Amino acid sequence: MRIFVTGATGFIGSAIVQELIEAGHEVLGLARSDESATKLIEWGATVQRGSLTDLESLRQGVAATDGVIHAAFIHDFSDVTSAGEIDRLAIETMGNELAGTNRPFVVTSVIGHLASNELATEHSSPDQHSMTKHRSASEQLALSLSAQGVRVSVIRLPPSVHGEGDNDGFIPTLIRIAQSKGVSAYIEEGHNHWPAVHRLDAVHLYRLALEKATAGSMLHAVGEEGILLKDIATMIGQHLELPVISIPLTEAKAHFGWLAHFTSIDIPASSQMTQQQLDWTPIHSTLLADLDRDIYFKTK
Repeated sequence: MRIFVTGATGFIGSAIVQELIEAGHEVLGLARSDESATKLIEWGATVQRGSLTDLESLRQGVAATDGVIHAAFIHDFSDVTSAGEIDRLAIETMGNELAGTNRPFVVTSVIGHLASNELATEHSSPDQHSMTKHRSASEQLALSLSAQGVRVSVIRLPPSVHGEGDNDGFIPTLIRIAQSKGVSAYIEEGHNHWPAVHRLDAVHLYRLALEKATAGSMLHAVGEEGILLKDIATMIGQHLELPVISIPLTEAKAHFGWLAHFTSIDIPASSQMTQQQLDWTPIHSTLLADLDRDIYFKTK
């Protein structure tokens, strides 16, 4: 198949492109810049110039391909409402182009907008009070496309998608905060959990969803159900040779900034149904193993 990929040069999208090409698919990647276009050509893909806000470029990309993987998102936590609306409009535009074709459409969502303090499953509903509730409208819109003849599936990503090349995710952000503050911190007792997945396990799931997920599938790209934030902070402190401390919840915003919400929530998540449905088995290294291998501390 020839697949249109948004976010094609990002941390996850670039690995999706390579996973698809190695499996024998052709890739048309969305690129905003000459630099991104050059990368795609070097990897063996072709280029669709445009962006998430250029809806005509999205329509053209869909029209020229046999299926779509939507991996792009504008990660601007200073204006999450706007970012969410851009995502929703992009999904709507591509979904309208796919309507009635039964072509596959794999859409990215997040575990982080689900209810805290309970094990999330593929059947869990979004928490409308979550900081990431802006992803809910996109998720619901995507799933509704199955009634319009689109073989749509939604992949929820955990807070940590880790591995080589992770420079801007939550883990690198925690490391930078620890370096700037001189301590590696966790909140209260640090007993809250983050689910995680290795990037290569996640992109394999994207390909499986593209190739065989049924319409309306909700999928969890979760390799580990929950890692204690205290354990993450401890590993960071050990590698940076910094004190590891607990801070009260009232000081979380001052210490972690925009990441305070995510460092305080407890969102363990399961992927049992996803693994059974698509015969997907995470096989790559765990989050703490990646931290212990120094791949996040090369410039220490």
